[in-house]
Amino acid sequence: MLFTAIDALSENDDVSSWPFTVSAIRQVAQKGLQFSSPITVIVGANGSGKSTLVEAIAESYGLDVRGGHGARKYGSSLTKGPLGEVLRLKRTTTGQRFTRAHAKGFFLRAETAFGMLSYMTEMGVRGYGERLSTEVSHGESYLQAILGRFDGPGLYLLDEAEGPLSVESTLALMYRLREIAKNPDVQIIYATHSPLISAIPGAQILQMTEDGIAEVAWNELELVGLHRRFLENPRGFFED
Repeated sequence: MLFTAIDALSENDDVSSWPFTVSAIRQVAQKGLQFSSPITVIVGANGSGKSTLVEAIAESYGLDVRGGHGARKYGSSLTKGPLGEVLRLKRTTTGQRFTRAHAKGFFLRAETAFGMLSYMTEMGVRGYGERLSTEVSHGESYLQAILGRFDGPGLYLLDEAEGPLSVESTLALMYRLREIAKNPDVQIIYATHSPLISAIPGAQILQMTEDGIAEVAWNELELVGLHRRFLENPRGFFED
């Protein structure tokens, strides 16, 4: 692992404005957050703070919040968000080697991935796949990046990256994440709404709600319960 915790802020830090008004973000700021597994899955409803937290981790570590691989020329010089400006990672010995200027890893986020993958593929950048992303489906382009760039030591951040993937492709993504997590110099943090992704064996699951952030077992997740009830009785959700 590259870091074991997010340190709590000092009492002098201002937490009166957004994003610290979001319950889970305020809790992280005031109490810190522990990471207990090489793979951490963060779940929560829209507006719960998942993306905000993942972006701040990217900023603190040194990944470009727009998405892409680490140590990009302009990635570490971007203006940080309010949380990223103050968030501090408790790095391991390995994590300390990966300074912001030499941050190894990849940030795959749904909202920017397709444009970034298209550009990298068209430019012939190594590891992004040989076929133009305009010639394959969104799901295939995601898998090109995952199979080509998710390799070697570093931090791998994913923000709802499973969006365009079929169930089969989502499982392929899960297998790949488990494989690279065997490297002791790899850490993965994944923000998602997916009950499949959150079921990655051995992953630490953190649920963000209006009450804060807490570690939760997979079968106790709100999203798992909702999916289960829907699959058991789909029509019941639409009956008057």
